[in-house]
Amino acid sequence: MQKCVGLDLRRKPERIMAIIDGLDADLVILQEADKRMAPRHAALPSAMVRAAGWQVVPFGADDSDGVSLGWHGNAMLMRGDVQLVDTGRIDLPGLEPRGAIRADLTTPIGPLRVIGVHLGLIRRHRQAQLAHIRAELNRLPDSPAVLAGDFNEWGALGKAMSFGSPRLAVAATPLSYPAPRPVARLDRILHSSDLRVAATGGGASRGASRIASDHLPIWADFTAIDQ
Repeated sequence: MQKCVGLDLRRKPERIMAIIDGLDADLVILQEADKRMAPRHAALPSAMVRAAGWQVVPFGADDSDGVSLGWHGNAMLMRGDVQLVDTGRIDLPGLEPRGAIRADLTTPIGPLRVIGVHLGLIRRHRQAQLAHIRAELNRLPDSPAVLAGDFNEWGALGKAMSFGSPRLAVAATPLSYPAPRPVARLDRILHSSDLRVAATGGGASRGASRIASDHLPIWADFTAIDQ
């Protein structure tokens, strides 16, 4: 979201909210949803989010007065028939302060575990961060899973960046960065083998999406393998 500051240097949370609504999604994973400095007030006001019919997934931060929409800038919004079961926060190693968020959900396609990430700028730190997330998931009971966010990886997800598990595949989402003329797939959606990708897409590099942030949104529709 780039803290709701667009490439026109204007902070317009209502523009971001319109783009989110236009995705017609059940669950949205956001990065850079909070302002940079403590107490890291939400760049996208929670009152605006709720007025649009979304529920903010809580990760232990008090957003009732506009402080922090999520954790380490990562946030999740849900609506419709998605119900929250549990949440967790994952501290990530590296030079920069980084964290991931986890939500266990009940959805129309069954139980779903969703991890939202914004990985570091240094590749060895990204590798360590993915290994740390993998260890956290291995500690939890098995569940269909989606890992999504800004991976900050310009190249293909090779063996070292493939989350280290054959259970997770990379959905064929479009290029997302930079928004005006995307050349890199920095934003990714990975999924476990018990989920099938029905469709993928992203925000077109024109109109509001082109200037609302430095990244374009991406999306994926999933079905369960047994459906």
